[in-house]
Amino acid sequence: MQRKHRRIAMGAAAAGIVLAGAAVPLAPPSANAAPAPAPPPAGTGIDWKACGDDGKAQCATLRLPVDWAHPDGPTFGLAIARRKALDPAARIGTLVFGPGGPGDSGVQRITTGISRFSERIRRRFDIVSFDPRGIGASNPVTCSAALLAERPDPNIASREDFDATLAYNKRLRDDCRERTGPLYDHADTMSTVRDVDAIRAALGETKLSFHGSSYGTLLGAEYAETYPGRVRAMVLESVIDHNVRSARPFLDAEMGAAQDSFDQFAEWCDRTASCALHGRDVRAVLRDLRERAARGVLPDPQTPGRALTEFELLVVTYKQFYGPDWAKLASLLSALEASEPVQPVPAKPAEGTGTDNFTAQFCSDWNLPVRDYGDFARLSRRSERIAPDMHGTRPVMALTACLGWPKPVANPQHRLKVRTTAPIMMLNAVHDPATPYAWARSVARQIGPKATLLTYAGSGHGVYNSGPCTRDAIDRYLISVKTPARGAVCPAVPQ
Repeated sequence: MQRKHRRIAMGAAAAGIVLAGAAVPLAPPSANAAPAPAPPPAGTGIDWKACGDDGKAQCATLRLPVDWAHPDGPTFGLAIARRKALDPAARIGTLVFGPGGPGDSGVQRITTGISRFSERIRRRFDIVSFDPRGIGASNPVTCSAALLAERPDPNIASREDFDATLAYNKRLRDDCRERTGPLYDHADTMSTVRDVDAIRAALGETKLSFHGSSYGTLLGAEYAETYPGRVRAMVLESVIDHNVRSARPFLDAEMGAAQDSFDQFAEWCDRTASCALHGRDVRAVLRDLRERAARGVLPDPQTPGRALTEFELLVVTYKQFYGPDWAKLASLLSALEASEPVQPVPAKPAEGTGTDNFTAQFCSDWNLPVRDYGDFARLSRRSERIAPDMHGTRPVMALTACLGWPKPVANPQHRLKVRTTAPIMMLNAVHDPATPYAWARSVARQIGPKATLLTYAGSGHGVYNSGPCTRDAIDRYLISVKTPARGAVCPAVPQ
């Protein structure tokens, strides 16, 4: 399918949270990890202020080094938030939640409510989360809004497009680095590992209880690797495998997972009378919509007068696999199919600044080199064979957004070496669109005997709340630090 070189807008306003706090001391990591930098000066604790939609959350900042190797250099404010245990008499300690993305705001998770965790957990733990460095209210990566609006289509269709993307990426990096300051070059997950240990120390917790979801599992795994003696309990839910060393296996796994999720949706629609596309060829419907989007005539249901690009259509489809919300996806595709061709209205030029919540962190964590356009075209053809319905969706942006990123990356892929004595609990759906089940199995093997993988036999990304089986197993572990039996499987919950 031919694709024109389009522009993809990206970025959102930074969260506006007024916080206050102090620097905190850190002890060094274990002998198994790289030597720790010297700690910042001892602080006086955390200056919590009431915040949140209901006023029952608390917010603060910690002043931390931008570069942990030079703790006397520039600092930044790490935004943190908490909700205290509902039953202080039964309180076990603090549970730190590692947000996903990259790009998710943990502070907003706390301030807008804490429905992610059951009342059982909220009764026994203070729940704390944070905006990772470069995101939200933690010195966000700030860039020209006009430049962000010019982001090229990740599905590069020619050598000229490839070269144009390389040139664009350099312009964006230079702009964002200038506007963001020194943190731009220190947004990697290993730096955030040090930040999490600073949170632990500031909270006065001897050991860390941690729940990481999606990209937060990379943070959790590398924390356990770096500070094995400081882990009380750790949940890794929807697991990132940072031992994937190159572009081809990365894209193979991601595209295979996306296609598997679409297959699950198509099968559900075929057998479910309430599906808005029941009795139809769902694959043909999506194929026709992709062709309309490629021609620039498919209306964006959120913005009158604007056309959806083919990439945006695929991302909208892909995101519905997370819940999953198959009924919503079927209704959306049905409505798009019935829509009239759009007559695009010229977009107003973007003004001011925006934020890039993805590039600085992801590209600092992954070396996924693509040599030239010929290499990219080979990967694209392979992706189309693996994922005939979903090729070209969001994971391809992981490759194109990082084209030209300076090497070596700050936190390169590697095989985990975790020496913790605490058991680690893992959870993954068999049909996960974003973190393939095979990745969870790989990480469990890397961690070794201390890892227990609970398999959810259904679909979705982030499945703690998929049903009582997954939720109760994780709750029991966080409270008692006892893992379920090896090989345990939670049944799929019907849509």
